[in-house]
Amino acid sequence: MKRLSRFMHHLIIFSVIALIAGCTVMTPRQPDWQSGKEYHLTILHTNDHHGHFWKNSQGEYGMAARKTLVDNIREEVALDDAHMLLLSGGDINTGVPESDLQNAEPDFKGMRLLGYDAMAIGNHEFDNTLPVLRKQQEWAGFPFLSANVFDKNTGDPLFQAYKIFQEGDLKVAVVGFTTDDTIKQGNPENLKGIEIRSPIEVAKKLIPELRKQADLIIAVTHMGHYDNGQHGSNAPGDVALARAVPGIDVIVGGHSQDPLFKPDVQNGTLILQAHEWGKYLGRLDLVIKNGAIVSSHYKLIPINLQKKTATSAEANNTRALLNDKIAEDPSMIALLTPYQEKGQKELSVKVGDANGRFIGDRHSVRYRETNLGNLIARAMMEKTKADIGIMNSGGIRDDLPKGRITYKSVLQVQPFGNMVSYIDFSAQELTDYLSAVASIPPGTGGFAQIQGVSLTLQNGKATHIKVNGQPLNPTRHYRVALNEFSASGGDGYPKISQHPSFVNSGYTDADVLKDYIHAHSPLAPQDYAPTGAIKRE
Repeated sequence: MKRLSRFMHHLIIFSVIALIAGCTVMTPRQPDWQSGKEYHLTILHTNDHHGHFWKNSQGEYGMAARKTLVDNIREEVALDDAHMLLLSGGDINTGVPESDLQNAEPDFKGMRLLGYDAMAIGNHEFDNTLPVLRKQQEWAGFPFLSANVFDKNTGDPLFQAYKIFQEGDLKVAVVGFTTDDTIKQGNPENLKGIEIRSPIEVAKKLIPELRKQADLIIAVTHMGHYDNGQHGSNAPGDVALARAVPGIDVIVGGHSQDPLFKPDVQNGTLILQAHEWGKYLGRLDLVIKNGAIVSSHYKLIPINLQKKTATSAEANNTRALLNDKIAEDPSMIALLTPYQEKGQKELSVKVGDANGRFIGDRHSVRYRETNLGNLIARAMMEKTKADIGIMNSGGIRDDLPKGRITYKSVLQVQPFGNMVSYIDFSAQELTDYLSAVASIPPGTGGFAQIQGVSLTLQNGKATHIKVNGQPLNPTRHYRVALNEFSASGGDGYPKISQHPSFVNSGYTDADVLKDYIHAHSPLAPQDYAPTGAIKRE
């Protein structure tokens, strides 16, 4: 039982003490719920949508089928005289070119039609400028929540911290938190003047205040779920939050893109996450009595997933649902079709061919050298006439397929619209820079894909450096090509954008890659195969 179930006990003691002392006091808020009555609340949720407003080529997921499912559950809940909230763990932006080219307008308008009640602000919401984010909120029409994002100059909150929903007799507080990794993962240009404070430190002060105002507290977060709180080089996530801050009843999470088929219960808090892209709709049914959660039932509902897609990630008790075909809602199809057709027209242009697959999957490219990382680094080198190319693996978001390559394929690989830049380093500056970049650990977006140089990293220092096969010449300068995101300090890279020799080339990364593919087509994967030139000891 949670502390709210002891409300009346504390109220009586508090009042008796006040009478004995002969003083006048402010009494705690009198709840509206009826003693002994059971209340039913259903929480539906998604996270890490990343532009997937349309179903994929296999007919999986998509917002039209999601709306049918949500509407059916909403009707069921209403018939049971219960209440429902629809929440998102954030990262609506970035990932599908049809959405990216239109600033996720179809996605946010689709969420409005779906009836979302609130969402956490994810780190990828800052892939756009603040004015674009404000426009997205207009399209959405529901609160964008984050209690730990502030204006650096004034100290004022940039977004609404929480909203209290009146669900029958229950007051439900929904509070948002954004990972403090946003500062290193987001575009530094878009984050100028923005301060991301520790969600845990903010929550320690805010949650006790919300407990005075609400019967149930739901944290909608974009912080990540890490087993047993082992977050590695990432910022602390939902498990750390639950352990450090008592009083949160439910955490609806995102960021790590995990499918949690049962809640992770930490310190009395139910932690949820529904994988990614709208592949699943999370459903938590709660029974609340005397201000406390007395029972819960949870499941992830797959949205038209095929067995070959879902089997590796899903639990046995979910597989039976994969055969249930969910029809697409006509009103959502009508809303989204013009956006899909416009995007398809712009993206279907062929730019080249590949004789094999180029690997950009995050579970590969963030851990090891890949042919796609080498291809992108080499494309930047050629465009800027650089000696060395460096690509942060977090900026690589998909494979480049075998066969026909379209502009859409390129934008799926590099969706962020970063500018390619370059800088001329002395031999000593280059040594220091390579030492820092090569030290960024595997498993993070900062893990570097590097071309044009070989080195051995020993105790955090780059040694035995050769540029294009030749030892460093202490009297000459070396040109390094990289995107402006990394140059500005993104993904933990040293900030070099203020160096006197720094140049913004004016070319976007996707267009540089597109031009390179066109010039060198058909691409042969073996020409870009890993060489192990960067040795990390």
